[in-house]
Amino acid sequence: MRRLVADAGLAERIAIDSAGTGNWHIGAAPDERAQHAGRQRGYELAELRGRQIGAVDFERFDFVIAMDDANVAALRAVCPPSQRDRIHLLMEFVPASDQRFNGTREVADPYFGGAAGFETVLDQCEAACAGLIETLRPRLVA
Repeated sequence: MRRLVADAGLAERIAIDSAGTGNWHIGAAPDERAQHAGRQRGYELAELRGRQIGAVDFERFDFVIAMDDANVAALRAVCPPSQRDRIHLLMEFVPASDQRFNGTREVADPYFGGAAGFETVLDQCEAACAGLIETLRPRLVA
């Protein structure tokens, strides 16, 4: 998302962060397989570190994006009720014209699918993030 936002010339207008719903990866770098797959596409992930989402994130961000329904449920559990409309599934933003993911609700879990699983996740994330930027763009023109 960071690279797509920068490529779109919107880096000064869109704040991006990443957090998990659990506490088991706090301070850890992304999975080595994810880093490898990312590097193959020009993404450097090694400097990223895990952190856990908190209630303040729902005040700070207009959109809180989840990869799957389990994460949505976990987000709803910590989100103030008045801000639950900020929670979305990433795959909601895949453009309808992208038939590769037609009907795909959740980002695939790559951890048990080998290297191909991480490639699939990157394909899904790139498509959905491009759609998310197009969703955000009209809000930023004003």
